[in-house]
Amino acid sequence: MSHLLRTRPATTDAMLAVFDDNATLRHALAFEEKLARAEAAEGLIGAADADAIASLCDSIDIDPAALAAEAALAGTLAIPLVARLRKALPETAAKALHKGATSQDVADVVLVRQIREGHTLLAADLARIATALAILARRHGATPAIGRTLLQDALPIGFGLRIAHWQAGIAAATERLGREVEAGAILQFGGAAGTRAGLADKGAGVAARLAAALGLPDAAPWQARRGGMAGIASALAIVIGTLGKMARDVSLLAQNSVGEAREPAVPGRGGSSAMAHKRNPTGCQIALSAALRAPGLVAGVLAGLPAEEERGLGGWQAEGPALAELLLLAAGAAEAMATVAEGLDIDEAAIARNLAAAALGSDIGESEALVETLLPAPRG
Repeated sequence: MSHLLRTRPATTDAMLAVFDDNATLRHALAFEEKLARAEAAEGLIGAADADAIASLCDSIDIDPAALAAEAALAGTLAIPLVARLRKALPETAAKALHKGATSQDVADVVLVRQIREGHTLLAADLARIATALAILARRHGATPAIGRTLLQDALPIGFGLRIAHWQAGIAAATERLGREVEAGAILQFGGAAGTRAGLADKGAGVAARLAAALGLPDAAPWQARRGGMAGIASALAIVIGTLGKMARDVSLLAQNSVGEAREPAVPGRGGSSAMAHKRNPTGCQIALSAALRAPGLVAGVLAGLPAEEERGLGGWQAEGPALAELLLLAAGAAEAMATVAEGLDIDEAAIARNLAAAALGSDIGESEALVETLLPAPRG
């Protein structure tokens, strides 16, 4: 099974591009280029050497497969990358390259830039879902439907109240993720032991310039404090879980015996290879599969929090693949459920029929008012 055959059904092309080999190399080379520029501006290396480094980083052609094989032996991407760059540079520029930095600085900066780029993509689909669900919740806020608890008929509710709860959960998770990304996806630049040694007491100035050039918030070194990464991972899993909640409900409502709501009919989605009559909730399947996988990925990140002294062994190295996987899963779930939210097929006749069959009346209490409490105020 190829890489794409395994990964693409669960995510989007755009998010795959954020984490592909070319993107990873681009971010790593940007770190070395911007570091050289920052150090030249602080008088730590010569301007000509910075120019040579920048020119090489902008033009060098590296085979990702060969570099990956070298990184597997070295234990980190930065070691073979820096070695290749030094071989292609004049002597003084080679010595100036990577000054005051360490391999983890490169790895963490690559990761946090990818997290921020991936978050921007994810936020767009989450906003689509929130907007579509708010419209549906208000439209059906006063539509009497049977509520269900423990998978059994309970009391009537406004059908839109169920949708408003989906919206509120996803919106809150989206806000939480934004806060965690802003707080945790920040510059890491500390050098060999996190002290910014060898920079003539100009490390803070270099860091400020480097952060600005890379589009990251400046920060003190945090290489052994992994709470920011754990917070982002946890917030991603919560986003995925709230999408899974919506997916679980839609898939239950779409059962033949219920028939109150179905995914929109999308060419190529939801069919069966053996049963032509079926309309499977495949978008929900994507979100629910992501929700099953996410907790294990987060557990691995949390397990790495007790990092050893100034740089941990094995813990932070496990974060990058897990966070990439979480963003890939979140993107696939969000894109799928955005399509569902924007085209959800609600059958009011089936809703009324099921309510009548339950014979529990039609008192929906304060459902309509609760919808407005849960949702953001309408614009305009």
